[in-house]
Amino acid sequence: MKMLSRLSSSFVLGVGLGAVSLAGIASAAAQSLAPAHAPEQNWSFKGPLGHFDLAAVQRGYAVFAGVCASCHGLSDLHFSDLTEAGLTSEQVNALAAAWQVVDGLDTDGRLKHRKASPDDALPAPYPNAQAARAANRGAVPPDLSRITQVYPGGADRVFALLTGYTVSAYTSLPAAAGNSGNLSEAKAEKTADHDAGGFANRYAIGHRTAMPPPLRPAAVAYSDGTSPTVEQEARDVTTFLAWVSNPHADSKRRLGVGVTLYLCFLAILLVILKRRIWSDVRR
Repeated sequence: MKMLSRLSSSFVLGVGLGAVSLAGIASAAAQSLAPAHAPEQNWSFKGPLGHFDLAAVQRGYAVFAGVCASCHGLSDLHFSDLTEAGLTSEQVNALAAAWQVVDGLDTDGRLKHRKASPDDALPAPYPNAQAARAANRGAVPPDLSRITQVYPGGADRVFALLTGYTVSAYTSLPAAAGNSGNLSEAKAEKTADHDAGGFANRYAIGHRTAMPPPLRPAAVAYSDGTSPTVEQEARDVTTFLAWVSNPHADSKRRLGVGVTLYLCFLAILLVILKRRIWSDVRR
């Protein structure tokens, strides 16, 4: 009986140690697949006295419209909101007219489209989630209206994700189009990378993401002459998305500064008035 009890105790101890070991391995594996910590960036809009660089916001809109809008929407942004980004009414009208929005159905039951007006929201790239999944291998690209507020890590993480792809993930099919052999190799590498579970990016959950590298050098042409490198495009579009998440932040900060100065002035005035009123009272 003693021998049987010892064997039973050894078995229980072995099972316990095995469970602890497996739990440790699982925990280590989960930590190894956790997104890398995004380096802190020096954003102009950070802090209570920060402000948005409106030139960067405008460049970021160009990146979004030229690159991101094919998959992602900004349902909370109306074209008229862009006046807060420093654009004139004429510029906003011209930007809106470059987009098409749904305008009901025609007599055959098909969707009609018209040029957008400043009162319209930016149109979504897909009519529904099913169409988005069909176009993106089962993934639904998220709406980016509040991405810097709801995405863990905020603007730093968005910027890191856009610039954190591995070299193999940056395989560019258009750049290889001049050589059929290179094109085949590029397609094979890109397909293999995606079939492995997405595109390698250490700032993504599991270090892989369904989104292919969206940015490349000279993806857009900046009207102010800024060099459109991948890092510059990522910084500008991140600034734009942060502005979209809180477009009235600058006016709120200005109001807060004004209120603070007013309260300080009022406090000083009250102290002076109090001393004047009670100056004749003997202590």
